[in-house]
Amino acid sequence: MRKLLIRALVPLLVAVAACTSGEAGAPSAVHSNTVAAPATVATDGSAVARQPTGSSDPAPDTTGGSSGTATATTIARGSTPATTVPAADAAIAWKSVKGVKGVQQGNLDVPIDYNDPAKGNFSLYMVRHLAAKPSQRIGTLLVNPGGPGAGGSDFGLYAAGNFGKGLLDDFDILGWDPRGTGNSTPAIDCFSDYDHFFASADITPDTPGEKQQNIDLAKELTNDCVTKNAAILDFVGTNNSARDMDSIRRALGEQKITYFGFSYGSELGATWATLFPDTVRAATLDGAVDPNADLVQRGVDQDKGFETSLDTFLTQCSTNTKCAFYNGGHADTAFDQLMQSIDEHPLPAEEGRPPLTRGAALTGVAYSMYSYTKDAWTTLAKALAAAQRQNGSALMALNDAYLERRPDGTYANTLEALNVILCADDPVRDTVAQDDAEAAQQAAVAPRMFPGSTGSYECTFFPPSTDPRVAITGKGAGPILVVGTTGDPATPLAGSRKMAEALEHGVLLVVDAQQHTGYGANVCSITTVDDYLIDPVGHVPADGTECK
Repeated sequence: MRKLLIRALVPLLVAVAACTSGEAGAPSAVHSNTVAAPATVATDGSAVARQPTGSSDPAPDTTGGSSGTATATTIARGSTPATTVPAADAAIAWKSVKGVKGVQQGNLDVPIDYNDPAKGNFSLYMVRHLAAKPSQRIGTLLVNPGGPGAGGSDFGLYAAGNFGKGLLDDFDILGWDPRGTGNSTPAIDCFSDYDHFFASADITPDTPGEKQQNIDLAKELTNDCVTKNAAILDFVGTNNSARDMDSIRRALGEQKITYFGFSYGSELGATWATLFPDTVRAATLDGAVDPNADLVQRGVDQDKGFETSLDTFLTQCSTNTKCAFYNGGHADTAFDQLMQSIDEHPLPAEEGRPPLTRGAALTGVAYSMYSYTKDAWTTLAKALAAAQRQNGSALMALNDAYLERRPDGTYANTLEALNVILCADDPVRDTVAQDDAEAAQQAAVAPRMFPGSTGSYECTFFPPSTDPRVAITGKGAGPILVVGTTGDPATPLAGSRKMAEALEHGVLLVVDAQQHTGYGANVCSITTVDDYLIDPVGHVPADGTECK
């Protein structure tokens, strides 16, 4: 079960990287994987969506009912704007977020099943940061931080710390919690005892009984997800989230809309651009995977990225006597010995919880490889050194941060939603034997990070997908900017290249940085992306442009 979690990193749970240049105008560091408490609605009334310049859609009705939600109408599955039924003149009762100037929240009802509205609705929770300069407002910029499974409303709430000044001035920046995630309802909810699934499994079982325990845990996890989410299970995939994006656009009254997605948000944006190309004003996809690779190949590609980042960390630590895990210049050997020791003898970590296993330790390492701050690798080095002293608490804390464990011992639903959405998108259901064989492929390319000897079985026991993600083409959407980062462990540069090639008019921007996603790594990445999103006609960079 631990390997299930790590392989599920395929697109990202976190998004915009911290700007490390320190130059003026760069966005400040924000850890988007930190789950914020729901915003509080102020009591001073509500604001309404503006009609964008040049929009031919009717302005939204601002007299909505007491529910504070708008409702989208039925859109045929797989259709494009030319064949969809326009949404009703809808209202979103925007309300100010208490204590945050220029930020509003609201909800939009969308069908659970776009082909059968009688099945009920999802209520999508949205937060938008209003354009700082209304007189030059272009329209709405939809943003998604990644996942799948992560909410995106925080990106609206904390837009001022995540985006450049040009975007903040010219756009209403709107983040939403995709169907099944975050504060949108109903939310995917499979289980609450994460330790049962992710701390008790053995990623390197030595006996048939230990292997069977992993299989039984996978079956139990799947059964919990399927039975507890039966009404929505078939409708939480990426295709339907892309349809929701078009519903949001219609509710706002915008003929075309702009989009900025990170990691899995790149896949979501590319799906939207494929299904609704006529509605794309501009789109940036930062940190993409190969859209034509299956889940197994994506896992292998990502494993290579994490292994490379871990090797870089160990090499740097071995050449720095101040590194807490220096080990006489042999951090790599010490790491291998430590992981083997934890595998054989899990470490005490936190009173009342299972000991730290190798799988949990490696999850903590993977969390640190995202490297959103300069201190991330320093923290990891100290945690590894503590583990050498038989104290697993620091590595367990990193593991818990990845799992989004709260101080009260509860968890966000991100990992549960991630697994369900991945399986909704994937048409393949491997057998146990096939999954075991694939584990060997991963261990071959990433023996340190992914040494598991059995499969993860993340989709093996799920029912077949009824709506696999569409093939991505972006045909008719115009130029789409794809950002790839040289040292990205979660979405390696090769995947972003493949995404740019798959799109009809994909344009690749390469950012030289050791982090996940490139926007914010340096001023060049910010200005190039912002200029394009503000003026997608006059500021499309040359394909292959580099930001160093």
